[in-house]
Amino acid sequence: MSRIHRLSTRLANQIAAGEVVERPASVVKEVLENSLDAGATRIDIDVESGGSKLIRIRDNGSGMDAQDLPLALARHATSKITSLEDLERVGSLGFRGEALASIGSVSRLALTTNSDDGSEGCTAICEGREMEVQVRPAPHPQGTTVEVRDLFFNTPARRKFLRTEKTEFNHLEEVVKRLALSRFDVGFSLRHNGKVIHNLKSGTSDAERQRRVATVCGPAFMEQAIYIETDLPDFRLWGWVGLPTFSRSQADLQYFFVNGRVIRDRLIAHAVKQAYRDVLYHGRHPAFVLYLEVDPAQVDVNVHPTKHEVRFRDGRTVHNFIFSSLHRALADVRPADQLPENVVAADDGGTINTTTGEISSQGGLAWGAPSQAAGSGFGSYQPAARPLAGGAMEQVSSYGQLHPPANQAGLPEQGAAEDVPPLGYAVAQLKGIYILAENAQGMVVVDMHAAHERITYERLKQSRDTDGIRSQPLLVPQAVAVSQREVEVAAEHSELFERLGLAIEVGGEESLLIRQIPVTLRDSNVEQLLRDVLSDLIEYGSTDRIEAHLDEILSTMACHGSVRANRRLTIPEMNALLRDMEETERSGQCNHGRPTWTQLSLEELDKLFLRGR
Repeated sequence: MSRIHRLSTRLANQIAAGEVVERPASVVKEVLENSLDAGATRIDIDVESGGSKLIRIRDNGSGMDAQDLPLALARHATSKITSLEDLERVGSLGFRGEALASIGSVSRLALTTNSDDGSEGCTAICEGREMEVQVRPAPHPQGTTVEVRDLFFNTPARRKFLRTEKTEFNHLEEVVKRLALSRFDVGFSLRHNGKVIHNLKSGTSDAERQRRVATVCGPAFMEQAIYIETDLPDFRLWGWVGLPTFSRSQADLQYFFVNGRVIRDRLIAHAVKQAYRDVLYHGRHPAFVLYLEVDPAQVDVNVHPTKHEVRFRDGRTVHNFIFSSLHRALADVRPADQLPENVVAADDGGTINTTTGEISSQGGLAWGAPSQAAGSGFGSYQPAARPLAGGAMEQVSSYGQLHPPANQAGLPEQGAAEDVPPLGYAVAQLKGIYILAENAQGMVVVDMHAAHERITYERLKQSRDTDGIRSQPLLVPQAVAVSQREVEVAAEHSELFERLGLAIEVGGEESLLIRQIPVTLRDSNVEQLLRDVLSDLIEYGSTDRIEAHLDEILSTMACHGSVRANRRLTIPEMNALLRDMEETERSGQCNHGRPTWTQLSLEELDKLFLRGR
C-alpha cells in the first residue's frame, strides 16, 4: 500500500475541473457569471467548433489590477467573500474561487484585463501544465477578455466524452439564454463560427423585458403567457407563466431564478407541478419564466459546485408561497384575459392597441404586458352558485330560463362592440358537440361537454370546500407499518390529516392506525395514499395527495354529470353556458386539461378565404 501524499497542484485542479468544467457550456457559464459580478453591461461571446476549439468572452466590467492576475488563476482565490458570514448570505453569482483555475488546468487560457481606461492593461497566460502563470502588459479597454482555446487538449479521455459540435453549441447557447433572462439590463451577443446567433440589447422597461423573453423563449410563449407578481414581506415572485393550453411535450421551457441565479430544484418543480395539477393535459409540461427574490440569508447556494441547486432555510414556506401564487393566478384567468388584442397599424410602422390606446414601435411586442395581465392574474372572483339539484339535463334545461330570447331569432340584442361579452353570443350548434358564437374579435368555437364539465367540477369543489369533507369511522382500525421517521411526521401533521378527513393515530414506534377516512375514499387504497402523503411531507414539507385524490373523484362525477354529445341546446341555453364559462375558474380547460374553447379572429377567417389579397 502506498503512503499518503499531497496531490500536485495540477492534478488537484484537474480533479476540481471534473466538477466545474463538464463541457464548453460550463466554461461559458462560469466566465459569464464572473462578468456579471464585475458589473458588466455588455458581454460578447465568440465561439468556434461548438466551443471546443475557441471560447472568447469580452465584457466592459470593472476589470482587475495587474497584481491580482496571478492570484485570479489560483484555486480558492476570490474577491466576493471574505468570511463565513459572507458565505451565509452570498449575493454574487460566483464565490467558490475555483472556476478560472479549473478552466486553466484543462485548456490554453489567456485572461486580458484593465481596471482603468486611462492605463494600459495586462494579460495572464496559463496553458494547463503546472499552472505557471505568465503576466505581461497588453492593451485593453476597461473590462476583461477571457480566451479559452483547445478545451481538454491535455485530458484526451475527457475530450472523448464531448458530443457533436451542434450538440455542444446547443448546450452553450442554452447557458447564454438563461443568463440573458436573468439580467435584462445587460446586453449579450453570441457568435458561432463567425455567424451572429443572438444580439440581445439591454433594457429595463416592460416592453424591453417582454421583447427579450419573446426572443429567447419564442413569440408564441409570450402570446400564451400571463404576467404574475406577488409580494410578501419575505418573498417576491414575478414573471411569466404559460397558459395550460401552451404546454410542452418536455420540460424544455422552464426557467426559475432565485435572486438572479438560475436553479433546478425539486421543491420548486413540485410546487409548480402542483399548481398546474388539474389544468394540464396528461404527460405535458408547463412553460414559465419566474423570478423569486428572497433574503440571501434564507437560501444556501453552496450546495453543489455548479451552483444549480440551492437549499432553502424554510422550504415548506417557499413551496406553499410559489404554489399558492401560481394556483391563484391560473385560477383567475378568464376568457376575457385570453382574447387577442385589437391592433391597427400606426403611422411609424408600429401598432396601436385599440383597446388600451397604447402605441408600440415597429417590431414591438404587445403580449402579456404586466399592466394588463397583472390585473387578470389577481382580479376579484365571486364564486359561482352551488351545483343545481338534479342531473345534467335539469341543469341544461334551466339555462333557458336564465337568458330568454331577446328577439325573433333567439339572439340577445347586440349593441356596441364593447358591450359584447368575451365569448360573444351563440349563433348555432354544430353536430351536437360544438357551440358556435360570435364576439367582437370574430368566431368562438366551444366544446360544450368539456366546458360544462369544468363548470360542474368547479361547483362540486366549491360545495365540498363550503360543507367540509365528510368522514366515516372504520369499524376496525387499519394498522400500517411505517418507519420511525414517518411516525414522527404523522404526529407532527395530525391537524393536517384531520382537516382532510383522515384520523391517524400512533400505534407504536413503527406503526400507525387509520381510524377514520373521507367518505369519498372508501373504495380507494387508503394505505398507499397515506404512504404517499407521508413521503411528500418528508421531502417537500407539504402535500396535496389527498386533495388530488378527492378532486379525481369529483372530476369523474363532473364528467358523468355533464351534458353529453348530441344533446341539442337552445340558443338561450348555449348563451347561459357561455356566461357561466366567463365566470368560472380555469374554464379554459376541462378537468383533463383539454381546451374548452378557441377563438378564430376575423383576420384568420379572411386568410382562409383569401380576402383582401
